[in-house]
Amino acid sequence: MAQEKKQWGAIIVMIALFAMIAFVTNLCSPMATIIKNQGEISNVLAQIGNYGNFVAYLLMGIPAGMLISKYGYKKTALIGLAVGIIGICIQWFSGQLDAKENLGLVFGVYLAGAFIAGFCMCILNCVVNPMLNLLGGGGNKGNQLIQIGGVFNSSAAVAVYILMGALIGEVTKDTKIADATPALMIALAIFVVAFIVILFTKIEEPEQAPVDVSLIKGAVKYRHFVLGVLGIFLYMGIEVGTPTYILQYLTNEQNMAASTVGLVVAVYWLMMLVGRFVGGAIGGKVSSRTQITVVSTLTLVLVLFGMFAPETSTISVPTINWATLEFGSESVPMGIFAFLLVGLCTSVMWGGIFNMAVEGLGKYTAIASGIFMTMVFGCAVMVAIQGYVADITDYMTSYWVVVFCAAYLLFYALIGSRVTKREE
Repeated sequence: MAQEKKQWGAIIVMIALFAMIAFVTNLCSPMATIIKNQGEISNVLAQIGNYGNFVAYLLMGIPAGMLISKYGYKKTALIGLAVGIIGICIQWFSGQLDAKENLGLVFGVYLAGAFIAGFCMCILNCVVNPMLNLLGGGGNKGNQLIQIGGVFNSSAAVAVYILMGALIGEVTKDTKIADATPALMIALAIFVVAFIVILFTKIEEPEQAPVDVSLIKGAVKYRHFVLGVLGIFLYMGIEVGTPTYILQYLTNEQNMAASTVGLVVAVYWLMMLVGRFVGGAIGGKVSSRTQITVVSTLTLVLVLFGMFAPETSTISVPTINWATLEFGSESVPMGIFAFLLVGLCTSVMWGGIFNMAVEGLGKYTAIASGIFMTMVFGCAVMVAIQGYVADITDYMTSYWVVVFCAAYLLFYALIGSRVTKREE
């Protein structure tokens, strides 16, 4: 009985970390709305928080695996949380500086904080997924725990947009990073509590084999893996780019209040939550190739429809005011509603792409996981590209970037993922 309680304690902690990763990561997009209103700021520059957060994955993906190999999951998680506390504190400090006096300094400090927090997110991602699989005993039960963690991850993302919308209210030129202090303090409190809980939680550590970086050369010899790595890179552009520019479009083009926009954009992450429930239910019966083929095709249809749907055609989107627990609705262009539904599709993309890409890799699977984690930095690149397109054209035209990413995933599912050789 003691062993069972001990394991359940570890499981609960890992699921809580899964949620925290989403909470801190998704602070970047609402914060971009504040940053954009500090002056004549382009869509590209406004996303500096996302750049700092996700570029960190490029640098930390494989080193995080080395930390786990040397120190184990528990100590690595504690290292990650300590780094995260520093990152959040730096972001908070940027809000205490006067943007009117030195906007460049404010941006620099905030970027540094987001970058350091990104190291934390990468480390925790490398810990949480394998630990939940291990604590569940692998196989279907391990996958089930990961799916449950994904549900809490999506729930935290929903909460961020609602919370930030409520804190910011009407975004004006006078809105400052400091206005998001309560959200940053919540994130800081979660980090501190998680650090204390994990410090006193006994976790059964599996034996760790050394991370052999030389295996990278062997892994990249597999065509379907290399194409899958590119698929993860571009997938990040769909998952994050879609809601990010919904937020910017509704705020800057439709002149909606930030509190209202927060409720609307939260629907996207709610769709991901629903999609993960469905994906977990059918994952054992429907192949990854079929899943990715269907969701990438549906993404293409939804995004193209959203881009060309008349702005005058509107639809009521159901929302929940979490402060009062009252159901309501907000009227948005029909095209925006189509973009919100993309969340249903992105919910299963990561797992499906990963599953196809590591098929037949054998001894290269572990290092392949580290390479995959570095590709999360694709978010920084694709969000910047979409922001640049939005700057030189408009928000709707920028969604051609998402169309390109979805078209590649369809190609990968149908052709690129086919295994031509396997590790013996």
